[in-house]
Amino acid sequence: MKFISWNVNGLRAVLKKDFMTTFEQLDADFFCLQETKMQAGQVELDLPGYHQYFNYAEKKGYSGTAIFTKHEPLNVTYGIQQPEHDHEGRVITLEYPQFFLITCYTPNSQNQLKRLDYRMTWENAFRTYVQQLGTQKPVIFCGDLNVAHEAIDLKNDRTNHKSAGFSDEERAQMTTLLQSGFTDTFRYFYPDQTDIYSWWSYRFHARDNNAGWRIDYFITSDELQPKLMDAKIHTEIYGSDHCPVELDTQDLFA
Repeated sequence: MKFISWNVNGLRAVLKKDFMTTFEQLDADFFCLQETKMQAGQVELDLPGYHQYFNYAEKKGYSGTAIFTKHEPLNVTYGIQQPEHDHEGRVITLEYPQFFLITCYTPNSQNQLKRLDYRMTWENAFRTYVQQLGTQKPVIFCGDLNVAHEAIDLKNDRTNHKSAGFSDEERAQMTTLLQSGFTDTFRYFYPDQTDIYSWWSYRFHARDNNAGWRIDYFITSDELQPKLMDAKIHTEIYGSDHCPVELDTQDLFA
C-alpha cells in the first residue's frame, strides 16, 4: 500500500503546476495534503476512484488539509476535538478497521519563535490525541510537522539552532512523541542518510543548493514496524516549496 503526504503550499496554485500529472503518476492509496489554503467550493477536483475529505481554516487562504483515498473509511474526524486547536483546519483523521490515518499541518513557531508557546500547547494536545487513538488500534500520521528532529535533518544546523523548526523545545517534543511508542519511518529505514530534505526556502536558491530541511514525516505506531516496507522523499517533484514524502507498507487490510 502506498501513502503520500505533500504540503502543496496552496492547492489552487499547485494545480497550475502539474499537480494532476504528479497525482496520477504516484497512484497512491492515500494522498494526504497540507496547507491547501482554500475554502469550501473553491476547487472541484475530478479524481475518479478517490474519496475526498477537506478540513478548512476559518481564516481565508490559510492552513488547511485534505485526504484523497481509494479506500472509504469507517469514520472521518476533523480536528483533534479541542476547540482552541480546531479553527485552522490542521487535522483530518480517517478510521479503518485496522488503523487510523491522520494528516497533520503542525503550527509554525514563526520568526523569533513568536508562536512557540502556542506550539507547545498544540504539541501536547496532538500527542495526547494520537496516543488515545493508539490505545484502540495502530496509528499512521503524516504531514508537515514543522520540525527538523536532529542535526542530520537540515543542511545548516548550527546557524538555525534557535530558528522556528529547530529550536530545542520543538525537537524535544518530537523526541517525546517518538519515545511514547512511535516510529519516524524514514529514519527507520535510513538512519544515517544525509542531504535529503523535504522543504527548501524560496529564498537564496535554497533548492538549487539543496539547503533544505526534513520537516515532512510519516510516523507510525511502533507495532506497525513489521509491516513497513519503505519510505521515500520525492525530491524530484516540484510545484511547492515542499516535496512529497511516501510510506510503503504491506496490505494493512489483509
